[in-house]
Amino acid sequence: MSVVLAGTMLKVLESFLKPVILAVLLAAVFYPFVKKLSTKFKLPWFFGILIVYALFTVIFFGLGNILSTSFMSILESFPKYEERFRMIYHTMQDSFAQNQDSGLLNFFFDFNKDQTLLENLSSQLNIVPLLKNFAVNFTNFMLSFTKSTFLIILLSIFLLLEINFTKKKVYAAFSGHSSTKIHDIMNRVARDTTHYISIKFFISLLTGIFVFIFCLIAGVDFPLVWAFLAFVLNFVPTFGSIISWAITTIFAFLQCYPSPFPVIFIAISVLVMNVFLGNVVEPRIEGENLGISPFMILVSLSLWGWLWGFLGLIVAVPLMVIIKIFCENIQVLRPIGILLGSGKNLENLYNAGK
Repeated sequence: MSVVLAGTMLKVLESFLKPVILAVLLAAVFYPFVKKLSTKFKLPWFFGILIVYALFTVIFFGLGNILSTSFMSILESFPKYEERFRMIYHTMQDSFAQNQDSGLLNFFFDFNKDQTLLENLSSQLNIVPLLKNFAVNFTNFMLSFTKSTFLIILLSIFLLLEINFTKKKVYAAFSGHSSTKIHDIMNRVARDTTHYISIKFFISLLTGIFVFIFCLIAGVDFPLVWAFLAFVLNFVPTFGSIISWAITTIFAFLQCYPSPFPVIFIAISVLVMNVFLGNVVEPRIEGENLGISPFMILVSLSLWGWLWGFLGLIVAVPLMVIIKIFCENIQVLRPIGILLGSGKNLENLYNAGK
């Protein structure tokens, strides 16, 4: 009953909680940079925040203008790519016909020459509704983020400003051993969550940069769009990078056919890069301190994706990390924290619980 009530409250308070959570994530990303400016360059904390957010604003709006121009170019070029799809389809159909197996292609996809590409995809493969749902969720997320940008930035700035006073506030609000325990839990949550989000941001940025470079080398149109798509979708564990890889490869095939080399290069290079960054680099940087059960990650993605759409897919793992840390540090909830974990640090958790 309490779980249903909590889910209902999260759904009802969606418009209020989304900007707050985005502000927390943004503050977690920028906190290491502000701290670096404060400790290494001896800048006052407030000026460090101003510098970081000024750079973020310039990059955000500059990238936004470039992306909007690229998206408009894609829309203008759609008839050209639709015609290329028709040409590829008819070439494949003729190839099957020559091998006396012409019905095989139509068994999977019966292309109607009198309909447009979108009409064929909608009627034959039912792809358009799926694409529309994804596009609507993604667009709503971007519009919500854009409309709430000022509020999100303001909340994250105040959150960063108050971080330095957290310890004093906790010790003033609580007394004795409880204040130390609460501060330690809050400190670990802040440290580990910031650590996770910073690494995810760094890996996603690297992914976007490599996709941009690979698209330039292969001569694929709109490299910045595919790089941005890879950057955003990489925040969604496992599935995001697969979707990004598939979309980029399909577009490369559509543009470069019948030449196989650019398509093979994009498919292999992006796949190898995703596997290397996701399975070698990221675990080595992150370590085992945030290990979460893969099953619980899938459950978390399903739950938060259902509740909050595309944003839910992005915040699912950070929220799971926070819940796991809280559970591990509260004796009564410790079994839940262990069950949420990957099982790789059971000995350490057992010794810590003694």
